Amino acid sequence: MVVQGKGVVWAILIIFTSTTLVDVSLSYNRPPPRKSLSFSLKDEIDSAIPQQVHISMVGGDMMRISWITQVPTPSTVKYDTSPGVIKGIQSNGTVSEYKFLTYKSGEIHEVVIGPLNSNTVYYYRCGDSTLEFNFKTPPAQFPIKFAVSGDLGQTEWTKSTLQHISKSNYDVLLLPGDLSYADLVQPLWDSFGRLVEPLASQRPWMVTQGNHEDEKIPIIHREPFTAYNARWHMPFEESASNSNLFYSFEVAGVHVIMLGSYTDFNPGSSQYSWLESDLRKVDRKKTPWLVVLVHAPWYNSNTAHQGEKESVGMKEAMEGLLFGAHVDIIFTGHVHAYERFTRVYKDEANKCGPVHITIGDGGNREGLASKYQDPQPKISLFREASFGHGVLEVINGSHALWTWHRNDYDEAVVSDTFSLTALSSDLSCMP
Repeated sequence: MVVQGKGVVWAILIIFTSTTLVDVSLSYNRPPPRKSLSFSLKDEIDSAIPQQVHISMVGGDMMRISWITQVPTPSTVKYDTSPGVIKGIQSNGTVSEYKFLTYKSGEIHEVVIGPLNSNTVYYYRCGDSTLEFNFKTPPAQFPIKFAVSGDLGQTEWTKSTLQHISKSNYDVLLLPGDLSYADLVQPLWDSFGRLVEPLASQRPWMVTQGNHEDEKIPIIHREPFTAYNARWHMPFEESASNSNLFYSFEVAGVHVIMLGSYTDFNPGSSQYSWLESDLRKVDRKKTPWLVVLVHAPWYNSNTAHQGEKESVGMKEAMEGLLFGAHVDIIFTGHVHAYERFTRVYKDEANKCGPVHITIGDGGNREGLASKYQDPQPKISLFREASFGHGVLEVINGSHALWTWHRNDYDEAVVSDTFSLTALSSDLSCMP
């Protein structure tokens, strides 16, 4: 088969993707859809300049700096706690690239720096560029603030969500899958990287994959998650995982587990065995909070994405493990709306089960999932089809505050909030 030009990619898109029709049926008067954005690299910009810069945590006191250049440049990062890092510490890293049909990526650089001090601003330069960035490391102790948003995409609503998140003074961003919505069109991964760089270069972004990251094409491109794995390297090696699709990390008394809806999750699989092992290692005296992210929701009263094996099958396989480990919160995406459930296990309210929160409302191009089941299940406490983001502020080892902020045109409006007590502090739930 001869593959030529972008026309083939768009032809494949017609076959393999679909558009979600939105039926606005709830009482809230939602703002209208907004157009998709494209952030192209300007011709006059030096192709050696680092772009799509983002950072992620590696272990307790290290940070991975990732960026792309259009031409070969040194994979080095120089950093210091003062601006103008002329005599700062220098670390060396690696460079890679990938191909997808007729597309060839730029030079993907990765450098791990550290050890770093907690709650400290660092200034850094990538390669031989004089362009200076800065980031703040998370705190080592409570309180800590997480921003949470899924199914981001790259529309004007995404831009609005990111603007609101940037004002939240968060320490770490958690993203439960569906990042760029490139859907095979690889330049959209570049566009997404440029869109999120102002935030992702300043705070660690910890992500997991969704269905839109798969990008597998039968016969033509059989390897799934090619772009995602090449561009968004998470610390799976440090948590003894054999896949970038599932891993864990710890920060300031919180153990966070990222699971993969679109890789094998059944008993006996690598992911299942890894999860069992990772949960056994959790020390609730050291990390009294246990948080999980996964893309496809296990609890969902929206009419969208009902009955999918990634939800039903994974819940059947793993819900018992997470309940037995006393997980506090499970964040999901996939459904383009917001919904919060009570503590639940096996479809019933259970004070020792996790709170399930669907937050697939970052701003994607497919629009909102506006139809809900009627009547509303008793275990579903709040639901609304609006774009927005959430903030989890873990105050101490026993108490946290969750707020969901609706994108009301260009204002972030607090629309749902509740206080949460860690299960590790509830003697009736702990063994």
